[in-house]
Amino acid sequence: KKHEAIGDEVRQGIWLALFLSVIGCLLLLFPQMLLDIAKAPPALEERVREYLRLLALALPATLGFRIYASLNTATSRPRMVMLIQVAGLLAKIPLNALFIFGAAGTLGIPALGTPGCAIATAITAWLAVGVAWVIVRRGEHYQPFKLFGSGLGRPVWRAQAELLKLGVPMGLSYLIEVTAFTFMALFIARMGSNMLAAHQITGNFGTVLYMLPLSIANATGTLVAQEIGAGRLAAARHAGKAGVRLGALLAVTVGLLVWLSRETIIAGYTPDAKVAAAAMPLFFFIAFYQLFDSWQVGTAYVLRAYKVATVPTIMYAVALWGMGLGGGYLMGFNVLGGTPAMLQGAAGFWLGNSLSLAIVAAALSWYLRHIQRIQEAEDRALRG
Repeated sequence: KKHEAIGDEVRQGIWLALFLSVIGCLLLLFPQMLLDIAKAPPALEERVREYLRLLALALPATLGFRIYASLNTATSRPRMVMLIQVAGLLAKIPLNALFIFGAAGTLGIPALGTPGCAIATAITAWLAVGVAWVIVRRGEHYQPFKLFGSGLGRPVWRAQAELLKLGVPMGLSYLIEVTAFTFMALFIARMGSNMLAAHQITGNFGTVLYMLPLSIANATGTLVAQEIGAGRLAAARHAGKAGVRLGALLAVTVGLLVWLSRETIIAGYTPDAKVAAAAMPLFFFIAFYQLFDSWQVGTAYVLRAYKVATVPTIMYAVALWGMGLGGGYLMGFNVLGGTPAMLQGAAGFWLGNSLSLAIVAAALSWYLRHIQRIQEAEDRALRG
């Protein structure tokens, strides 16, 4: 019930969002260093540069909305966040069409092509954060937090350091996951366009499926954190176990459905028989790794509820970059010889990724039990 302390945290989050907006906008406005790494053709590079500069307009609003979303999630009120985001999606579809293709005859808006997407993104981002602002200012639920009773106040550097202490490792864990998949695609691209297309289909559908265990993990982490904050460590342990088990049960169910429906799903992506044939065996790995993916993400979010993020990030790096990417490279390209034919190509990378998720899930579970034993021992000593 430390409501005003919640308000203090939110205000420090706003300051951090402002600092990050400055850094992010500078990168988007002056992206040449990043474009040099990509080595895109000059004509494409100019369009990308224009797109990124316009996208800078959206960044402050996007980070601002993340604060609202995080506050609502932490206080068990995610429904309005969902409604605003769904409304934003519904608004962005016609806005994309308007700015990409233009409406010179009726509204005098020229066809902007790809950069038009950035304008649509900026508009929807500012609309979303505007609605969130009104809700926070007027909503009865937010009044006990006294978010704006005395203004924004000053940045407190100790609080900023605490936010970064958790936020940077959490952000790096996302970066590790994304780069592992990015480099998989780069390596698989060497195997030909059909294999790359099959990988992209598999990866895209896997990303969609990941939203289910991710949402369960987010909810689990929130409930565990609330129990820890209330001093109910036994209830926190129970909530964590229940959430991870629920995620795993749903993942196994989804995995079986995907395997049984794989032909229909792939047909929805491509009419090309060669691409479909290359994607078919990869869908086994989607069905296979759902269990490990839900297990690891659920456990990681429970650890975040205990304010533990650095060690899990190191585990992610070792498993996903080492076993996942490194092992996948060895199998996919048959570097050492002796790799079965069925595991050469993209299948080797997907097997490596699946095994790495299993390893990181087991390691995170062990570490979670270790953290829980330490916290429960400290709690007994304090009560003792």
